[in-house]
Amino acid sequence: MAVRELDEGAILLLGGRSEMGLELVRRIAAGRTVILAARRSGELDAEQAAVEQAGAAAVHRVEFDADDLAAHQPLLEKLAAEYGRLGAVVLAFGVLGDQARAELDPAAAVAVVQTDYVAQISVLTVAANLLRAQGSGHLVVFGSVAGVRVRRANYVYGSAKAGLDGFTSGLGDALHGSGVHLLLVRPGFVIGRMTEGMDPAPFSSTPDQVAAAVVAALHRRADRVWVPGILRLVFAVARVLPQSVWRRMPR
Repeated sequence: MAVRELDEGAILLLGGRSEMGLELVRRIAAGRTVILAARRSGELDAEQAAVEQAGAAAVHRVEFDADDLAAHQPLLEKLAAEYGRLGAVVLAFGVLGDQARAELDPAAAVAVVQTDYVAQISVLTVAANLLRAQGSGHLVVFGSVAGVRVRRANYVYGSAKAGLDGFTSGLGDALHGSGVHLLLVRPGFVIGRMTEGMDPAPFSSTPDQVAAAVVAALHRRADRVWVPGILRLVFAVARVLPQSVWRRMPR
C-alpha cells in the first residue's frame, strides 16, 4: 500500500506519561504542536523535553484525569478551540491492575474497567465527533491482544480490553467515509514501566518497536496493527483452542 502523509494539525496525547504514546508522538512531532495531557501535568518536564528534542514546534501540557468523565468533552472542545485542527488524538492511558486483588474486591475490578474501558469510550466518542466535524484526523487506540481472547490469568484487564476492541472496531466502521482514520493497536506483552517486575511473555516488544509499527500503520491508514505481526497468526490459532486448554494458559 502506498505511503500517505499524515493529516495536518496538533497532536493530542491522552496519557502524557505513556512510554508507547511518547515514542509514537516523538516520531510524528516534527514541526507540529503537541499537547501532553495527564494528571500532575506540571511534572511532565522530561516528557516535554523529549518531544521538543524530536522537533515539535510547540509543546503544551494540560491536566487530564481519565476517570473524570464529565470533564472529557469540555476539555477536548477547549483544546480544539485553542489549538485549531487536531491532526491526531492518541489514547495511551490505562492501568494493568492487580488481578488477584480484583478477584476479591469488586471495587478494584470496577476501577480497572472504569479506566481501561468506560473512560476510553467517553474520550473516543468526544474525539470522534470533533474529528468528524473537521472532516479529517487520526484516532489511535492502544488495545491489547489480552482482549482478543480473554485469559483466566488476567481476565479483569482482558475483559476491559475486549470491550474496547469491540467498541473501537464498531466506531471505525461508523467513521468510514468521514475522512477520519481510526487505528486500533493490538500489542502483545510490552516491556516497560507498566510490566516492570513481570517475566516477559513470548513475542514481547518494546515501546520503541510498538511506536515504529504504529507510524507505519498510520501512513498506510490501516485499521488494525498487531505488534509484533506474528501475533495475528498466534491468535488465529488461539481463538479455536478448546476452553479446557485455554483456561490453563499463563499470562
